[in-house]
Amino acid sequence: MSRRFAALQRLLPQHGLSRLVGRFACSQTPWIRRTFIQTFAAAYGVDLREAARSSPDDYNSFNDFFTRELRSDARPITTDPLAVSCPADGSISQIGPITHDKLMQAKGTSYSLRSLTGADLPQFNGGTFATVYLAPKDYHRVHLPIGARLIRTTAIPGGLFSVNAKTEASISDLFCRNERLVCHFESGHGDMLVVLVGALIVASIETVWSGPRSPYQSLTVTDYALRFERGSEIGRFLLGSTVIVCFESGRVELDGSLRRGSKVRVGQLMGHLIG
Repeated sequence: MSRRFAALQRLLPQHGLSRLVGRFACSQTPWIRRTFIQTFAAAYGVDLREAARSSPDDYNSFNDFFTRELRSDARPITTDPLAVSCPADGSISQIGPITHDKLMQAKGTSYSLRSLTGADLPQFNGGTFATVYLAPKDYHRVHLPIGARLIRTTAIPGGLFSVNAKTEASISDLFCRNERLVCHFESGHGDMLVVLVGALIVASIETVWSGPRSPYQSLTVTDYALRFERGSEIGRFLLGSTVIVCFESGRVELDGSLRRGSKVRVGQLMGHLIG
């Protein structure tokens, strides 16, 4: 079944379909807005009790609803100065070491950090990574795991395959095929990568800083010098996708209780800084 699902996605006009749906998703026409929001909320069981705006009628468009802000007290961030917090709501797709430039994608399948980021980054060999999958009903804003300074982003154009478990198991180098934004941070505890991976349907990646607009037309490297505190919002997705966080070797010890399939939330303890 997973192979058929992957084959179907190869035949679809991924970008055209995503942009078509995107036009409806950003529409403020009342009947379109209400239909999209009500249908989606019912299909996925979206819970608005934690949202800053708790009524579906409070949103200007489906996109406004989908990227909804939470109440200020909904995701408390630990005060432990050495804590590494989870960047997104969702579930752990994979977690573990970066070995010889390889990250695990699915059982028996790995991919190269160089292919994912478009750069040679030897400081991450021997480091750690975590992949968080955001399901459609999840909160879709992305937050920073530790205080750090953004020094560079690399916008990489690509496909828009779905990023659920079926495609992860059946499409090799899945995250290296999809459109993605590689965010490179520096901190007092080494370098960190936060990679936002686009996916099928709408697929837009947005950031709190100005930069290349998704969908990306060409590989674009942009330098920055922007400081963010732990827990700060850095971006958001329009519909489901994936966040991959990578830490430099010898800098982070991941929480041993986290496993593939573990449910996680923004601000939850993901590990501790070493030293």
